[in-house]
Amino acid sequence: MRELQPVNQNVLLDITKDQQETKTASGLIIPDTAKERKNIAKVVAMSAIENPEIQVGDTVLYKDFAGTTTEFEGKKYLLIPYIDLLAKVVITEEI
Repeated sequence: MRELQPVNQNVLLDITKDQQETKTASGLIIPDTAKERKNIAKVVAMSAIENPEIQVGDTVLYKDFAGTTTEFEGKKYLLIPYIDLLAKVVITEEI
């Protein structure tokens, strides 16, 4: 089995869902290049980072235009520097 393992303080995010083409109600196809890019993704791998505030499986918010997109074994990923992560998405209870 092959997998991508980030190095040099990088984090690998799965952006497969966000990069798929969508159709409008009239049947027009909107390619991923024409859509507004969502900046939320799931962490699938991390390099060795001292005292990380996130872990594999977390959902994070990242900076616009950060990182490098790549396709690997049918999935699309974003390889991004740890410093370009802005927040961790957490679920809280309403008061």
